[in-house]
Amino acid sequence: MLRRLYDWTMSLAARKSAEVWLAVIAFVESSVFLVPADVLFLPMALAKPERSYRYALVATIASVLGGIAGWALGYYAYDAIARPVLEFYSKFDEFEQWRSAIHGEWEILLLLLVTSGLAHLPPIKVVTILAGVIGMNLGFFVISAIIARGARFLLLAWLLRRYGEPIRHFVEKRLGQIVGIGAGVLITLGIAYKLLAH
Repeated sequence: MLRRLYDWTMSLAARKSAEVWLAVIAFVESSVFLVPADVLFLPMALAKPERSYRYALVATIASVLGGIAGWALGYYAYDAIARPVLEFYSKFDEFEQWRSAIHGEWEILLLLLVTSGLAHLPPIKVVTILAGVIGMNLGFFVISAIIARGARFLLLAWLLRRYGEPIRHFVEKRLGQIVGIGAGVLITLGIAYKLLAH
């Protein structure tokens, strides 16, 4: 099923309505969809590099709006909607692990900025729903999401404009791993700091 979703999303890049689909995919990725918007963003930005920053802006705005929807699902409709979505994608156990480990807004901010903002560890929808479940201040959440998602898409746009097709393969295969390692280091340092502070 995941492969079919991926292939379908890739096919949208060739359509005239690709920019609209980019907004749709970026929105639903942040709340209920499994395939990341990068799958559509990358071929679009490569095909029309002069529009890469425009695509980055579209993806950022839609992703933040989708994040607000994810936050609302976690805050207002966790049992009715959010939990079934997480179970459908087999993300419920992962969500519960993060839920037991994360208690404050700053921890969500770190998770959003470092992991879901730049990589997909955990998927962005897990973080947005979790932010709603713990009652993270919506204004703080929106600012965090703008910074995190904007940084991701603008960085990708810059890399694609500067390096073109070769960087696409690097981004698709290695960026998540590199950022994931960096995220792990930062989270470990944050936990160590909290333990030493207490």
